[in-house]
Amino acid sequence: MCAILGNVYECPELLPLTEKRPLATLPFDCKYRLIDFNLSNAINANVKSVYMVFNQGTTKSVFDHIGGGREWHLDSVDSRYFIHFYQDFLKKKAEGRPYYESVIDYLHKSKSEYTVFMGNRMLCNIDLEAVLKIHQQNDSEMTVVYKKMPREQIYRQDEILEVDEHGIIKGNHNFLEERSDDGLLNLCMKIFICRTDWLIHALEEGQNLGGPVALLDFLTLLMSRVKTSAYEYTGFLSNIFDIKSYYDANMAMLDPKKFTSLLYSKQKIYTKLKNEVATYYSPTSDVKNSQFATGCLVDGKAYGSLFSRSVVIEKGAEVENSIIMASCCIKENAFIRDAILDKNVVVEPGVKIIGSAAKPVVIKKNTHVFSDVYGGE
Repeated sequence: MCAILGNVYECPELLPLTEKRPLATLPFDCKYRLIDFNLSNAINANVKSVYMVFNQGTTKSVFDHIGGGREWHLDSVDSRYFIHFYQDFLKKKAEGRPYYESVIDYLHKSKSEYTVFMGNRMLCNIDLEAVLKIHQQNDSEMTVVYKKMPREQIYRQDEILEVDEHGIIKGNHNFLEERSDDGLLNLCMKIFICRTDWLIHALEEGQNLGGPVALLDFLTLLMSRVKTSAYEYTGFLSNIFDIKSYYDANMAMLDPKKFTSLLYSKQKIYTKLKNEVATYYSPTSDVKNSQFATGCLVDGKAYGSLFSRSVVIEKGAEVENSIIMASCCIKENAFIRDAILDKNVVVEPGVKIIGSAAKPVVIKKNTHVFSDVYGGE
């Protein structure tokens, strides 16, 4: 297989976290980024060639994180990755030129029998080889992955699938058009597998007919036009589309069962390695049910929270139910509850930042907080 990662869709509901970075490089569980999961899913399925689509002007953090691709074994002689800009597709279409040209060229050169496409919002640890086996057993043009999810964990733009008793898609519609009050809905996880030669032909035909520029939209449209099998995923899934869903996905990692299911199943999740000193907990520290990355200095209290690399919690400071990203400094006697602090935030002594689990307070990157911040509902 070869893999295409579509990282085009950005959710405005995630601002300001995605102001200077794409959704794909949002930090997760102290040391990971969201893109680590799709890259790891691909590499664990022995994929050696990855094609990624991003929006122009948002790739600085992508290159900084992926680098040469060493951690995902993408820097070997027979493995490589490519990055293309979505705006280039749009420009070519506007000029009346074949806009899928670069994807088709990539698929030809990959010499892969099958292609897997993955979107950028679904956080999961999936065995793509198992999905491929199901696809090979059926005589369908495509296979799509879905999971039964409660309504509150579905985004307004997500697709809901109708699956018959033989595991074939008999219809799909936008979540906003959903009329039933059923408890769980078949959420399309935006993971598609098909034969590469079939996909090349479909793309050539699609651009001649003026089909959607975004590959995800194109494949979603095809799903209703060609025979498509469904693969039900039953593992841990986080659908990240707003601040609350992002907060909940991180907090779920404090539950040992969910943490193990996502990060310590038989498939490893790879991320950028940083060799740093261990976190130091002083005699005045008090830590309960929290996770810390490397290089932190803890003199204060941490309860039910997640801390990225090089965070400082000074004496008397208290952090509860919060996500603290890299290189933040929480000074003496500050109090933080139900909040997300982006990178390099400094909280002055005695300052209170208080949100709620339903509506966490978000402090933007590089902010210096001098006065109390209250939010939530």
